[in-house]
Amino acid sequence: MSWNPALDPHCPTGDAVDAIETIIVPRARDLGAFEVRRALPAPKRQMVGPFIFFDQMGPAEFLTGQGIDIRPHPHIGLATVTYLYQGRFHHRDSLGTDQWIEPGAVNLMTAGHGITHSERVDGEMLKAPYSLSGIQTWMALPKDHEDAPPDFVHAGRDSLPMLEGEGKRLRLILGTAYGERAPVPVASETFYIDAVLEAGAKLPLPEDHEDRGAYVVAGAVEIAGERFEAGRMMVFRPGDRVSMMAGEAGARVMLLGGATLEGPRHIWWNFVASSRERIEEAKEAWRAGDWAHGRFRLPPTDDAEFIPLPER
Repeated sequence: MSWNPALDPHCPTGDAVDAIETIIVPRARDLGAFEVRRALPAPKRQMVGPFIFFDQMGPAEFLTGQGIDIRPHPHIGLATVTYLYQGRFHHRDSLGTDQWIEPGAVNLMTAGHGITHSERVDGEMLKAPYSLSGIQTWMALPKDHEDAPPDFVHAGRDSLPMLEGEGKRLRLILGTAYGERAPVPVASETFYIDAVLEAGAKLPLPEDHEDRGAYVVAGAVEIAGERFEAGRMMVFRPGDRVSMMAGEAGARVMLLGGATLEGPRHIWWNFVASSRERIEEAKEAWRAGDWAHGRFRLPPTDDAEFIPLPER
């Protein structure tokens, strides 16, 4: 049996007890230029399916000359997806990838044994004000993929399956759902969906996945007689049939989940691993800074600086 991260959670009372296993209220973090709201990992839920990190970024307004400026830093044991609603920024990594991340597109970076990347706004973007908002997620890798070579796959928004009708517009970002499959390969069974619902529109959750969650980005939804406003993540019991209805102003909801992994994961800084030993090995490799022969390389087009290993 696969590991379930919340076998005996505190459940909500009332009608919702039959539909919802856990409600997560994200923790707000001020990153200086903008605020993020972190839903995963949470005290009662480390993961939903393989998703181990879930941040809502912004919305934020940047003035001319300002923007995201994250120096090269390392990852192991995870795959990252930054899904934007507004704005764009520049991804460069140690594989030599040089890609702008734009609204509606998928950029899946699989760290495996180790990858380094930067996220910046530069060039023409700095010559005018702009808005930025979106969701950044990490997916923990199964044990048999933790030491795999790193990889990066880009899929434009027009290549992703769209399901429309009855007041619903769904873009399948990753995995399988509702009889469709996204074009980007993933390491384990998963689904990740951007759902925009008109007022009163009803949406059943996919029933063919073990672990399922929903995060309300905007508006509100009603589930089993309970109303959930923006900034709430609901995690549902395996096997239950669950449907949501958008409130009077409509809603935007991210649906996510998939198969649970073989066990919990350790998280330290940007590292995710099935053992503490893997974390320690990655820490030492980054501290050593042997970019020519060591475990980590710097992005070839962004190698003038990097984020040092935190001293904690």
